[in-house]
Amino acid sequence: MALNGGYTYRDELGSPPGRSALDYLAGKYRHSSRGEWEARFARGEVQLDGVAATGAERPRAGQVLCWHRPPWEEPDAPLHFEVAFEDAALLAAVKPSGLPTLPSGGFLENTLLHLVRQRFFGAMPLHRLGRATSGLVLFARTTGAASRLSDDWRGGRVEKRYRALAQGIAAQDSYEISVPIGRVPHPRLGSVHGASAGGKPARSTALVLERRAHETLFEVQIHTGRPEQIRIHLACIGHPLSGDPVFVAGGLPRPESPGLPGDGGYLLHAESLAFTHPVWGERMVLHARPPPALCTAGEA
Repeated sequence: MALNGGYTYRDELGSPPGRSALDYLAGKYRHSSRGEWEARFARGEVQLDGVAATGAERPRAGQVLCWHRPPWEEPDAPLHFEVAFEDAALLAAVKPSGLPTLPSGGFLENTLLHLVRQRFFGAMPLHRLGRATSGLVLFARTTGAASRLSDDWRGGRVEKRYRALAQGIAAQDSYEISVPIGRVPHPRLGSVHGASAGGKPARSTALVLERRAHETLFEVQIHTGRPEQIRIHLACIGHPLSGDPVFVAGGLPRPESPGLPGDGGYLLHAESLAFTHPVWGERMVLHARPPPALCTAGEA
């Protein structure tokens, strides 16, 4: 592991919090204990409007609280990507499994976003893949391209197809899955996304590509973009991803010793993206070859 360059977390107050700066940060950001926030104030890492804060201050609306997090050691990740397509408006990167798309969970520089921006300054990700998921991630290189493609994404005009290796032998050749996805209890995190009758609408189409001894290789098209949608939806039809540390049949977390959503162990690959080019107006289809374990016998 190597130290990164540190990061400044900026919090502009939209309304008076009505309590001390320490109480505000400790109450809002519960990933750290009150004692950890007290230590950060004591080390001079927290500033209010650019001045070192003690924690006793009572911030006003419009003031800015900043935590200057010192450099830290990030978890290891594969620090490479491939370019599937590039022009003045767009970049399509092929992300390896194990590399986060965006900063989160202790990752800052060991991310696809950081690596891409080292070569393509200002590139803006239009979506994200889970850390363990490999495949295509589309970036805009201009604000105009970002705006038009974001509209297409929200309007369902971007087609996304994945390959997934799942447990068990599928009884059908195709499945239309429309189980809603929302927050459900998780014994370690409090809640995660899962199959929930009160969740948001979600729709996926799963087609069998190959049946193996104890597994099924699926092609999955997602028509909505809910968190962990493919993992949850395949689990809902009785075929959780092979090696998935979180979800079991039914689309809910394991009742005992559940993993975390960012943990790996499963095979999921974003194989293709189809969209209208924001400048040319032509329909484009991009592909990223799946890893060998997600290829059919005829493709090997």
